[in-house]
Amino acid sequence: MQTSVTFKNIKPSDHLKSFLDSKLSRLDKLLDNPAEASAVLTVEKFRHIAEINIQGDRLNINGREETSDMYAAIDMVLDKIESQIKKSKEKTRARRGGGRVKEINTLADEEIDADDDPVREIHVKNIEYKPMDVEEATLQLELIKKSFLVFTNARTNRVNVLYRRKDGHFGLIQPRRS
Repeated sequence: MQTSVTFKNIKPSDHLKSFLDSKLSRLDKLLDNPAEASAVLTVEKFRHIAEINIQGDRLNINGREETSDMYAAIDMVLDKIESQIKKSKEKTRARRGGGRVKEINTLADEEIDADDDPVREIHVKNIEYKPMDVEEATLQLELIKKSFLVFTNARTNRVNVLYRRKDGHFGLIQPRRS
C-alpha cells in the first residue's frame, strides 16, 4: 500500500511512521487491488488526532480518531477503517449475488402440527471481541453508539456483554458456572 504521512504540530518521527505503515499493511491484505493511504497526524494541546483516508479498489474510506495518545488514536482509527472495508466488501458481494451466504440453522419443533410452519430460522452473526476492563468497555460502547458490546473481561478472562438499557444506564451480562 502506498502511504503518505503528514505531521501537524508534531515532530516527524520515523518510529511513528513505521508503526503506521506496519498497521496499514494488515489492511492491505483485505483489499483486492493496490490502494493509496494518506494519514494526517495532528497534535492540538492534549488531543492527538489521527485521520486516515484510503482510496482504491473502488473504495474511498475515511476515518478519524482523537485521544490523548497518538498510538491509541492510530489503532482506533485503523479498527474503524477495517470494519468499514469489511462492511463494504460484504455489500459488494451481496449486490453481485455471489457473496457469502448468511449461515442459517433450522430447528424443527415437533409439537407443532404439520399444517403450521414447523421451521424456525436462526441467523448466526460472528462478532469479534477483545480483552478489556468494564470501564473501558463502557467508553467503547459510548463511542460506537451501538446497543451492546461483546468483550472479554480482562480480570476474569470470560466473555461479557455490556448493553445499553432503555433508561440510559448500562447493563452487564457475566457468565457464571452453576
